[in-house]
Amino acid sequence: MQGVGFRPFVYRMAVKNAVAGWVENNNEGVSIHAEGSPQQLEQFLTDLKAQAPEAASIREISVSVAQSHNYTVFQIQQSHSYSQLVTEVSPDIAVCSACLADLSQQTHRINYPFINCTNCGPRFTIVKALPYDRHQTTMKPFALCAVCKTEYNNLHDRRFHAQPVACLHCGPAYQLQDGQLFSDGKALAELLSPQIDAGKIIALKGLGGFHLICNAHDNEAISRLRQRKARDGKPMAVMVKNAEKATQYFQLSATEKLQLESWRRPILLLKNKLPLAFEVSRGLNTTGVMLPYMPFHHQLFEVLKIDVLVMTSGNIADEPVIIDNEEAFDKLGKIADFVVGYNRAIHNRVDDSVAFVVNEKARPIRRSRSFVPAPVQLAIEAENVLATGAELVNTFAIGKAKQAIISQHIGDLKNAETLAFYEESFTRFGALFRFKPQLAVCDLHPDYLSTRFAHQLDIETLEVQHHHAHIASCMAEHGLNEKVIGIALDGTGLGTDGTIWGGEYLICDLSDFSREYYFDPVPLPGGDKVTDQPWRTAFSYLYMYFGLSIFIDENAMKLIPDQKDLPLLMQMIDQGINSPLSSGAGRLFDAVAALTGICTQSSFHAEAPMRLEAAIKENCQGKYLFEIERQAISFRKMFYKILEDMKAGISVGEIAAKFHNTIIVINLKIAKALHKKTGINKVVLSGGSFQNRYLLEHTENILQRAGFEVFAHQKVPTNDGGISLGQLAIGAKYLQNQIKNK
Repeated sequence: MQGVGFRPFVYRMAVKNAVAGWVENNNEGVSIHAEGSPQQLEQFLTDLKAQAPEAASIREISVSVAQSHNYTVFQIQQSHSYSQLVTEVSPDIAVCSACLADLSQQTHRINYPFINCTNCGPRFTIVKALPYDRHQTTMKPFALCAVCKTEYNNLHDRRFHAQPVACLHCGPAYQLQDGQLFSDGKALAELLSPQIDAGKIIALKGLGGFHLICNAHDNEAISRLRQRKARDGKPMAVMVKNAEKATQYFQLSATEKLQLESWRRPILLLKNKLPLAFEVSRGLNTTGVMLPYMPFHHQLFEVLKIDVLVMTSGNIADEPVIIDNEEAFDKLGKIADFVVGYNRAIHNRVDDSVAFVVNEKARPIRRSRSFVPAPVQLAIEAENVLATGAELVNTFAIGKAKQAIISQHIGDLKNAETLAFYEESFTRFGALFRFKPQLAVCDLHPDYLSTRFAHQLDIETLEVQHHHAHIASCMAEHGLNEKVIGIALDGTGLGTDGTIWGGEYLICDLSDFSREYYFDPVPLPGGDKVTDQPWRTAFSYLYMYFGLSIFIDENAMKLIPDQKDLPLLMQMIDQGINSPLSSGAGRLFDAVAALTGICTQSSFHAEAPMRLEAAIKENCQGKYLFEIERQAISFRKMFYKILEDMKAGISVGEIAAKFHNTIIVINLKIAKALHKKTGINKVVLSGGSFQNRYLLEHTENILQRAGFEVFAHQKVPTNDGGISLGQLAIGAKYLQNQIKNK
């Protein structure tokens, strides 16, 4: 991987072991010619593996015998490009402790807010082309001063060939709207700190785009931020001064602490301990938490009176995060009281990555900054395959040899700005990774903009069913290329029968699938309206299972905001007017959340399932009845018992727990039935509903206790952000089968 200080590291290991020869970066990887005694060379290889830089990714070391040239020294050679193959590009890396120490020790970098070295700093966000050299990044306009040039060329310096290397005298600077430049980060922090303490909102340029920042203890400031940004109810992420402070506010396991402090610095979903302002999470029991990862973040916390900041994406509603100074001054200037950019361009826009920990494993929710563009290794060749992804939380993926290079988080393809970001990113990935697609794989849904994009490329296209792609995505990241039991639980995906799927139990491999069981399909009166009004789906379940008579029940009747709507709702369902059938697990979770009064109206995507999970009473072992009628899983008895529990005054927390336990037991029962039918013992879990940590944790555990091999996502999101990987794997298998059948 380029950009992680690997060549200087190789040089140091060579000198340590008295090995002569050379090392070079090229577009196919890192090449080393080493000469020495057998013992020296053996130890050299051992050290390469054991002491590699933290952010380096050594997948394979290929060793062959070479002709000796009797070198007397070891050298770092100039980068070369030999073919259309590409080496890996490093993601951005959080500032290291050595650089933070240099802020107060190096005369030419005292308080310099863009300090970096070969072990840290911007990478993907600034690179334009390979090989990764300074003139091919957005650092090109900043000519090295004499001191930095000496460091850059000194093999023994920590900044040897660190492409973004700079200092107070030659590097980027922060920039205010009035044009004022700040090369002294402490001075800028001292300017902004009292404003934040006073409740002001700051727009600050980060590694991959702008953030909007305010005091996480100031309810009024966050409320004002929500109003200006048009972000009604969605939780806000926060940045905490350090891990020690994080343990005061949040429950933090050893694994979670390790993830939080890692060089990737993701946003990690943690359970709350001490309250922040209500407006941060709006009553949810978890918060997205990250630690400082840019030098200025650390400098700001040094002078702030507070130790937790709201730090949310600098954008308007669902538009992409803003990266351009002038656009930020214009658009974010209407939200923030101060807008602070810097005069180095961001070439590749990236949002913060998001993850959570279940069963001591990190699970990505959004794979972006510090993960992209590191590839996922595949079991089969995927050269020249493009996967265009889904409609929501979109990513696309390109195939290079046996690698899937997945784009950064693009977002929901619902507006012109996000579609433009999608097309721009595709063009840049094509140029950066020398990629020209020959096969485009897309979703089955004809109206997805990603599907339309695939069909506009004038190449062969392959349409893939949404939930097949979900299961294939998890299979691909675990290297599975065989038949598995797939449990795909999510909200929406067009099925092969023209209805909406989402609660699916499949037998599948990378070539094909069969739908074995599914959640009972329910009409969705109003179509897409149900995602904003979960009460509609709850009404539909009750009406489908019990008819109009059930609405003499007080709890059933109060679902409907306006009783005058009742005849129209029934007519829509009875006559199939704008009431598509859906087996979606997300809609079932919506219905239970609405019926119990937890969430009848959603102010953001998946609010109802999130609040239902947050309500779970711990250590509740109860569950509800269900029936399997041929292939359909009926929830008639479950809804009846939920209404009985509500009449009996059973707590919402207990009902929520019993509902989740029911789904977990269904997962086990169906897995056992499919194992009995097929003999398959590998169960693959995917789909957005498995972002529910209770559901994922207990499903994994109960299946493993029953003797199944269980596979869930650890490299790409289980939500639609991972769909592109599954599409790519299916496309690669399709091409492999074509070659075999010739």
